[in-house]
Amino acid sequence: MLRALGVILVLVLALAGWCYLNILADPIVRRATIAVPGWPAGAAPLRVALISDVHVQGPDMPPERVARIVEQVNAQHPDIVLLAGDFVGDRVLGTRDYSDAEIAAPLARLSAPLGVYAVLGNHDYTYRGIPRMWEALERVGIRVLDNRVQHVGVLTLAGIGDVHSGHAAVPAVVLAAARMPGPILAFMHSPDVIPRLPSQFGVVLAGHTHCGQIVLPWYGQLASASRYGDRYRCGVIHESGRTIVVGAGWGTSIVPFRLGAPPDWWLVTVGPAQALAKVRAAR
Repeated sequence: MLRALGVILVLVLALAGWCYLNILADPIVRRATIAVPGWPAGAAPLRVALISDVHVQGPDMPPERVARIVEQVNAQHPDIVLLAGDFVGDRVLGTRDYSDAEIAAPLARLSAPLGVYAVLGNHDYTYRGIPRMWEALERVGIRVLDNRVQHVGVLTLAGIGDVHSGHAAVPAVVLAAARMPGPILAFMHSPDVIPRLPSQFGVVLAGHTHCGQIVLPWYGQLASASRYGDRYRCGVIHESGRTIVVGAGWGTSIVPFRLGAPPDWWLVTVGPAQALAKVRAAR
């Protein structure tokens, strides 16, 4: 009996070690191309980097590591960078928390000709309050678009506040976007707000779910961060004529483990269908 318990303990510790090593891997660069109806004639496609759930916290995601990953993002030369919230850590097993300025500093190195934009996540609101993380990002040149709309290139970029902390002002964003020219690209922290969006919001980018963070073979995700379960868990999702991209993020929440859901960020190319066919053929 004791021998069997010993074997089980060794296996559990080995699995825990493997799950911890998974969070230390460099985020995977995932790619998607999305044809956008109404793309202005003659306008070139745009490459949009989607980064979410950085969760800056020791020991696994210190600012120094964030800075290294930022360089990997810059090496892909995105036209726009979108940060989909949850910059702060929440783990009780974390060895160090960082100030708002320490979190924002490495993100300030992100480079994109059309700008770097952010929305806040539920942990940013819950653990830091509304002004603090917002102000820290704005101070380093990152424009926060919680419930704001901005014309960026040929796009109408619509940022929606976090739904889980009660900051999603969907009607105001929809009204503001309707007054702007160009196709709409929306981004938010949690995809749970998507069913409340009208059909004009045809391209939506989000994070929050960590793609399940711990996803067991033959079972699925151990726990869901979404009230919709697996519906918006991960990756490219096509729903009612809308294309949704949900990223796994860089960091972790609750526990410093990942299994079956490696860290990632997305490089999403949006543009007219004909031009995107050439992009796919060139890969």
